[in-house]
Amino acid sequence: MQDSWPIFVGIAIAAAIAGLGIGWLSFRAASARRIAASRRAAEEILAEASREAELARKAALLEAREQGLREKERFEEETRSIRRDLETRGNAVADQEGRLQREGSRQAEEREEIERDRRSLAQEKRRLLDRKKEVEAIVAEQTQRLEKIAGLTVSEARLELKKNLEDEVRGDVARLGQRLREEAIRSADREARRLIVIAIQRLAAEQSIESTVTVVPLPNDEMKGRIIGREGRNIRAFETATGVDVIIDDTPEAVLLSAYDPVRRETARIALERLIVDGRIHPGRIEEIVAKVAEEVAREIEETGERAGLEVGVHGLAPEVQRGLGRLRYRTSSGQNVLRHSMEVAWLADLMGSELGLDRDLARKGGLLHDIGKGLDHEHEGPHALIGMEFLRRMGESELVCEVVGAHHQDHESDSVYAALVSAADAISGARPGARRETLETYVKRLKKLEELADSFEGVDRSFAIQAGREIRILVQHQAVDDGDATGLANEIARRIEKELQYPGQIKVVVIREMRVVDYAR
Repeated sequence: MQDSWPIFVGIAIAAAIAGLGIGWLSFRAASARRIAASRRAAEEILAEASREAELARKAALLEAREQGLREKERFEEETRSIRRDLETRGNAVADQEGRLQREGSRQAEEREEIERDRRSLAQEKRRLLDRKKEVEAIVAEQTQRLEKIAGLTVSEARLELKKNLEDEVRGDVARLGQRLREEAIRSADREARRLIVIAIQRLAAEQSIESTVTVVPLPNDEMKGRIIGREGRNIRAFETATGVDVIIDDTPEAVLLSAYDPVRRETARIALERLIVDGRIHPGRIEEIVAKVAEEVAREIEETGERAGLEVGVHGLAPEVQRGLGRLRYRTSSGQNVLRHSMEVAWLADLMGSELGLDRDLARKGGLLHDIGKGLDHEHEGPHALIGMEFLRRMGESELVCEVVGAHHQDHESDSVYAALVSAADAISGARPGARRETLETYVKRLKKLEELADSFEGVDRSFAIQAGREIRILVQHQAVDDGDATGLANEIARRIEKELQYPGQIKVVVIREMRVVDYAR
């Protein structure tokens, strides 16, 4: 057994070597087959790539040929378009050349015609010069003959003629100036009357005539004693609390309240009426009632000013301005309530401003506020127009409105048309019938002063104030005043009246010049 072991080992080794050889041969054969298959596949891929490359080359060639054809067509179309454009421009150039040739021919003809006219004018000029010399010779000859006939030289005749013409022209100018002045006055008077009539017709404001004296009625005369109180303590307490004077006289069942400040007087009136109704009249109750009424009057003043602005159509007023307006309710001027007067002026200014095409809001505001200084003049010195102007400036009102307020009585210089408009509306409101009261004595003095002013002029014979002082008729001496002087005299008298007299509305000045020749048949 031990001797056969090497044999078995050798056989196994030989078998392993034989298996390895057989495996190697099998592997080599399989590798050869795979290599051959790979070569065949590569050859097929190369053949397919060659075919595809050929197809792509042919497609690219076709695309290039088509692109070339399109470029060629576009080029040919552009060439045709350029050719057409060149043909059109050539035609236009040819037409322009034709027009230029025709224009040149026309200008040549015109130059020839101008040259002919120039030669004709030169001939006419020479002919006129010859004619002028002939006329000058004739004029010189005629002048010498006239000098011999008239006995005057040319210079003397010229001076005489100039003097006669000056006199004639001066008379014509005077007559023309008078006629133009009369036409202007008539036209302006008609227009002013039209505006005023329209404004007054469209305004129907009621008048509230109030007295400057406040009368408080009493239920009986015994109430006077209770108002005076023991040793006068009640009346002293009332006067101290209200700042007014209580006048108790023999007037039955009435007492008078006197104070410069109308608001204090109104406060005292309401307080006294309430004390009379209440019946408890003593210093403590008086102070309580007066304080309560003063607060109510202050509220009423502001509400009155606000209502006045709303009624007229003026909005956005400051509270201080509204209170200033409200105080005007307790002021009167010649019997006319100042607040109602201010509202009426606002309406008149609005109506006339609309006819003139002006700013109606500005006209209304200027008219409403023009007398606001009358509610403040007891606190400040100076004319109420300037007081109102400064007050409105402090309240931040526009400068134009302030100027209108300051200039409505010519206390402040202003060239604004709104100042003139408000001044005219103020005069209309105060001068129209029934607006204000005037005593007989004042009325007579005004008429007498008007006549005296007219009589003071040289050449005036007599003067008469008629139509309640709205017209002054002046008779002049015809020897001292001619027709031309009459116009100037009327103007001078009107200016003097404006400067020296105070009057409502306007005054018509009529100068009458006449010559009467009297003879008798015997």
